[in-house]
Amino acid sequence: VANTPTKCGFTPQSKGLEALYRKYKDKGLEVLGFPCNQFGAQEPGSEQEIATFFETNYDITFPMFRKVDVNGDATAPVYKYLKSAKPGLLGTEAIKWNFTKFLVDRKGGVVARYAPNDTPESIEREALRPEGADRARNEVAPVVRADDDAQIWIVWSHWLRAPECPLA
Repeated sequence: VANTPTKCGFTPQSKGLEALYRKYKDKGLEVLGFPCNQFGAQEPGSEQEIATFFETNYDITFPMFRKVDVNGDATAPVYKYLKSAKPGLLGTEAIKWNFTKFLVDRKGGVVARYAPNDTPESIEREALRPEGADRARNEVAPVVRADDDAQIWIVWSHWLRAPECPLA
């Protein structure tokens, strides 16, 4: 899960997330996006402005949700779950900045939490490679095998189309 605004220095990671989605979607990978405006007001746009920005600049095709809060009293339920299941540094649950990302397995287990500077490419090298199968047998690695029933979501905070989501 990563919260991703349109006006952040990490926004170019959107291209890498889309590339991962296109590469692995037929093998079970889902990338889910949730917009968030809680960090430096870097997502001030309307839903239509956000959709247009990501479609125009990054050709995003993976599912995106409406703007949510990732911290505070109005935290979206999916983020409450993700943060409690996989706290950050020193056990803190708060999302510290945009583009914090989570890997979630098909059963809803939170496998990993990644910092904003962890790129989609580094996540792919670490978590989505076949060699990871021994380390994370039914969690991360099976996404690369089409015959396995595992699925990974990279949920990042940003978008507008709201598909079914068992964690929402």
